[in-house]
Amino acid sequence: MRFKTVTAFAAIGVVLTGCAGRAPNPVPTVQPTDAFADCAAILIEAQANNQKMANLAGDQGAKTAQNVAAGVVGLFIWPVWFGMDFQGSAGIEIEALQARQQYLAAGAAQQHCTAAVPQMATQQ
Repeated sequence: MRFKTVTAFAAIGVVLTGCAGRAPNPVPTVQPTDAFADCAAILIEAQANNQKMANLAGDQGAKTAQNVAAGVVGLFIWPVWFGMDFQGSAGIEIEALQARQQYLAAGAAQQHCTAAVPQMATQQ
């Protein structure tokens, strides 16, 4: 009987591990269309990247709160620990967007764009 219980908890743990977060999808720093981007395109992309970073920062905060809650509940119901997210997808994607922003700023300076590319402070 005990073997069946342990096997059931192990199966639940494996299932919950699949729900533990999403894989990171970082944006490439250099993209094929960069050679054709003018000042307006650079500014529009930089503004869109800032919005993405703001959204990801919110996701990162929510995921941290979820992990803390799962950690506390896991003290009493240990299979809950399998549902914690250790991938840090939002943080990885924010770092990639920051690198992209720096690249865009360098491109804007090289093209002598009059509008400054907005920079966003580190969200970690």
